Amino acid sequence: MYYYSHGVGSSQARASAPGRHRRRARTIHRLAHNDPVNDLALLLTPEGRALLDEVRDTAPADELAVATRLRRDHPAELVSAALGQARLRQRAAAKFGTEDAGRMFFTANGVEQSTRTAVAAYRAQRFRDLGVTSVADLCCGIGGDAIALARAGIRVLAVDRDPLTAAAARANAEALGLAGLIEVREADVTEVDVTGYDAVFVDPARRGGRGRIFDPEAYSPPLSWAVRTAAGAPRAALKIAPGIPHEAVPDAAEAEWVSDGGDVKEAVLWFGTGTPGAVRATLLPGPRTLAGRGLPDPGVRPVGRYLYEPDGAVIRAHLVAEVAEEIGGGLVDPTIAYVTADELRPTPYASAYEITDRLPFNVKKLRALLRERGVGTLTVKKRGSAVEPEELRRKVRPQGPNAATVFLTRVAGAPTMLIGGPV
Repeated sequence: MYYYSHGVGSSQARASAPGRHRRRARTIHRLAHNDPVNDLALLLTPEGRALLDEVRDTAPADELAVATRLRRDHPAELVSAALGQARLRQRAAAKFGTEDAGRMFFTANGVEQSTRTAVAAYRAQRFRDLGVTSVADLCCGIGGDAIALARAGIRVLAVDRDPLTAAAARANAEALGLAGLIEVREADVTEVDVTGYDAVFVDPARRGGRGRIFDPEAYSPPLSWAVRTAAGAPRAALKIAPGIPHEAVPDAAEAEWVSDGGDVKEAVLWFGTGTPGAVRATLLPGPRTLAGRGLPDPGVRPVGRYLYEPDGAVIRAHLVAEVAEEIGGGLVDPTIAYVTADELRPTPYASAYEITDRLPFNVKKLRALLRERGVGTLTVKKRGSAVEPEELRRKVRPQGPNAATVFLTRVAGAPTMLIGGPV
C-alpha cells in the first residue's frame, strides 16, 4: 500500500443599473474579444498574420501601449485578437517549443489542456512501432497529438465538436505544413465512423466551466463510451487522468503512466498491444520504460546510507517494488514510497540522496543542525507528513553557503526528518 502516500470562459463588465447619480464615463480597454471564432478568422488574413508577427514579443506590461498605437492603423478587434493570440503563444512555448508555438493558433483551453510535445511524440512513435498508419484522433483539441502523429508519418482524422477548436486545429495543420496528413472535422465524436482506421486515440475533456471534472461519466464524452470505442478498435490509446484507481483499469487494457522531466503528465490505456493487464511507467526524456512484474510490496528495513525517491510515474504505476528490487533496497515505512539501501546503485527510475542525519521531527533540532552545517539553501521534500515545506523553511530560517535536503516523512510509523543531499 506504499504507493498511496504522495505527497473556459470569458467575462465582461455588466452595464450599470440606472441610478440617481451618473458617474463620469470611463474608457475600459479590452484585449480579449467576445467572438473568438471571428477573432481566428481575422488572424488568418494577410493583415492578421502580419500583425501577429509585429506583436510576437510584446510583454504583458506593454500591451496597452502597443494596442493604443496599433489601433490607429488597424481595426480594434484585430489588434485585440493579435495581442491575445501573442499572449497564448508565449504561454504555449513551454509545451510546444518556441518555433512551433510561434506559428500555431491557440485557445485558452487549448494551451492548458493540450498534450506536451514530448509526450505526444512518444505516443505517436508507439503507434508507429505497432504498425499503425492511420489514426482517428477523437477530441483532438487544437491538434497537438494530431501534429505529432502526422510528423511520425501517420494519416490522421482529427475530430472536435467545438467550432473554434476545430478551426484552430485546421489552422495549425496548415501552419506546420501537415495539412496533407491531417483532416480536421467539426463533429460530435460519438457520431463519427472510425471504420477503416488502424487505430483510435481518445482524449475526453476532463474540465468543464467550473474546473476539473472528477466523475469519469461526466467527461465529454463519458469514459464508458471512450473505453467501448477504444476496445472496439484494432488498436487504441485512451488518455486518462493519472490518478485513476488501478481497479478501474479494464482487464483488456495495458496501463501506462508517463512523466516528463519528473512531472507525471498522464496515464494511457492501450488496447490491441498484445499485453492486456500489463503495467508500465515511462519516463521522458528517453524514453525509459519500467515494466511491472507483479512483485509483492517491498519489505521495510532500517534507513541506510542512501534514500531513493521514485519517479512519480513509477509510484502511480505501483512499481516501487520493481525499483526496490533493482537497487537492493526496502521501504522506510510500509505506507511511504521512499526506498532505502546501503549501497548506491544508480537507476533512471528514482533519484538518489545520501543521508547524513536522521532525527525525530523537531523544528528546534533541525534549526540547530542546519545552523551548525551552515545550510542556507534548503530543499524540503515530504511524503506522509502534514507539515508544509514553506512553513518549515520559514521556521528554521536557513542561512549559510551550503545546501541540504530534508525529507519529512515517517520511518516505521514515526514522524522523522532525514537530512542529506542528492548524489
